[in-house]
Amino acid sequence: MSSDGPGTEIGVVERDFPVSYAIFAMARAHRAIAASRLAALGLYPGQELVLVQLGEGDGVPQKSLARALRVSHVTIAKMITRMERSGLVERRASPTDGRLSLVHLLDPGRALLPEVRRTWAALEQVTTRDLDAAARAAFLAAAGRVGPALDDAAGDATQPG
Repeated sequence: MSSDGPGTEIGVVERDFPVSYAIFAMARAHRAIAASRLAALGLYPGQELVLVQLGEGDGVPQKSLARALRVSHVTIAKMITRMERSGLVERRASPTDGRLSLVHLLDPGRALLPEVRRTWAALEQVTTRDLDAAARAAFLAAAGRVGPALDDAAGDATQPG
């Protein structure tokens, strides 16, 4: 590593906080690749996850979407509003509880699902190309332990309201 003086060593964060930096760096790169590929579909990161979730079952409460995607109710509300403006989804009042807003997939959103799934399959392939089955299982096991620890530490920040 090079340095131009005290505190300017390149990679000091990676050196001092290797696990946190690895998570940060991977998430940032993954999001950048996803954003680039999703932009070609006219989507912003996160919107594709809403489409996939709704593709499994339509008429989902906003609160359930937020919980499934691990985002706040404010984040999901903004995302759904933007997607409504794009004609991908619509909110409807629940027929059984007028206080409940259900999100429905519209035909343009449904038409994007196959390409969204192909995009994520390609992203999965890029992400795991150098992992054999054992390394992949080990990564998922580690992530399965780190993720809940981060959720616990974050508290309400990761728990949709």
